Amino acid sequence: MRPFIFAVALALTAPLAACETEDPASPVPPPTTQEIAAARDAWADVYSVLTHPRCMNCHPSGDAPLQTDASTVHKWGVNRDAIAGGLECSACHREQNAEAFGLAEGPPGAPNWHFPPADTPMIFQGRDPAALCAQFHDEEATGGRDLDGLLEHVNNESLVLWAWNPGGDRTTPPLTHDAFIEAFATWVQGGGACPDDVEIVPADP
Repeated sequence: MRPFIFAVALALTAPLAACETEDPASPVPPPTTQEIAAARDAWADVYSVLTHPRCMNCHPSGDAPLQTDASTVHKWGVNRDAIAGGLECSACHREQNAEAFGLAEGPPGAPNWHFPPADTPMIFQGRDPAALCAQFHDEEATGGRDLDGLLEHVNNESLVLWAWNPGGDRTTPPLTHDAFIEAFATWVQGGGACPDDVEIVPADP
């Protein structure tokens, strides 16, 4: 074969050879029976944190945030209607607790202090473990977050992290943040397994 023709033939066949040798991305294997069992156990720990006042107070069943360990309705008429009307949570809730500015027993604060919008309220209050687990699989309810996105959220969101350093005499969740993230990751690794009586409907691809 002439050198020129050989070179052209090699150039044409090289991409095909490369395609034939590339391995397609391997699909993620489904969780094992052991991982599913571990996920169900871990969900109990995750649930205990989500339903603690530091978390639940921002995820109530009604349209007003809750306050204190008693989870009483927020004072001064703060609710979604007021927020929609222009009331900013940051008007009172600064990036640090009020104590940092010399105001004893003033409003708590953290970066990005906010109340979930009405279309994605992610209600924790009154949800039993099965119902709350199912809600976490509903990406319309989670604002488009899948399980990995939820793990990223609880691991890094400043307002979530505040729950473990709330200042004053406020209580903290029953697990350390590290232990909570470990439990949450175990739950995600096990496919977000819910109690046995919960049927999870997969989201549309």
